[in-house]
Amino acid sequence: MMTGSPPMLPAPYRVRHVHQETSDTWTLDLEPQGGLVPSFKPGQFDMLYAFGVGEVPISISGDPTAPDPLIHTVRSVGAVSRALCALRPGAAVGVRGPFGTSWPVTNGSGRDVLLVAGGVGLAPLRPAFYQVLAQRARFGRVVLLYGARSPGDLLFADELAQWRGRFDVDVQVTVDHARPEWAGNVGVVTSLLDHARFDPDDCVALLCGPEIMMRLVSNDLLRRGVTADRIYVSLERNMQCAVGWCGHCQLGPELTCRDGPVYPLARVEPLLHVREL
Repeated sequence: MMTGSPPMLPAPYRVRHVHQETSDTWTLDLEPQGGLVPSFKPGQFDMLYAFGVGEVPISISGDPTAPDPLIHTVRSVGAVSRALCALRPGAAVGVRGPFGTSWPVTNGSGRDVLLVAGGVGLAPLRPAFYQVLAQRARFGRVVLLYGARSPGDLLFADELAQWRGRFDVDVQVTVDHARPEWAGNVGVVTSLLDHARFDPDDCVALLCGPEIMMRLVSNDLLRRGVTADRIYVSLERNMQCAVGWCGHCQLGPELTCRDGPVYPLARVEPLLHVREL
């Protein structure tokens, strides 16, 4: 659901701050040129417009309790995202949104909450983690499992260190490969599930990352007894217009920019197993 500006009209913003997260990923703090930053829900996305180049959907990665500045974490993988990552403070950018469904954080009230992220999938999950931390007393155990390709590919390194220092959350990090000086876990993110403490019969799981990762993690959780209606995934299949008009985001009967990107696994699990989709 779009709750900000008219759906096809970009609002003018300027870059307030740029922070390089990894070799190919930057976090942009944006401020509106007139008016307030629209409120958003964890898991929603904006369409960011690089003037003269085009626009792309980017999940909001900031704190929903403090939406100003508007924060997005962008990986440089195409012409538009490269242009966005090259922006410097003071540069103009267009913003449409927010759009899409959100992480059902409130469904975890009174339950354990498990968040599993792979690669840049931590960015769309970060607002949900912020919301959980802001209302920590409402939840049982809170577990964040995060995997990246290498230590140099970890997002939000300083925050990860702060979160791991808390006594009221369990934050575990792993990488696919590392040099000998790396003192942390090495292996895929699914390997962390064996060491995570949560109640499969009374938890909500939020998954974001490569689809193969989400498929493997969800299969593991189902085997452990977490039901498909308590597992949520974020699917960002070729979203382009954000309002379901162009059809680029179609996944079977779903238009992920309109009907997603956050879905209960029970709704989309069969689609994740169809290779041609």
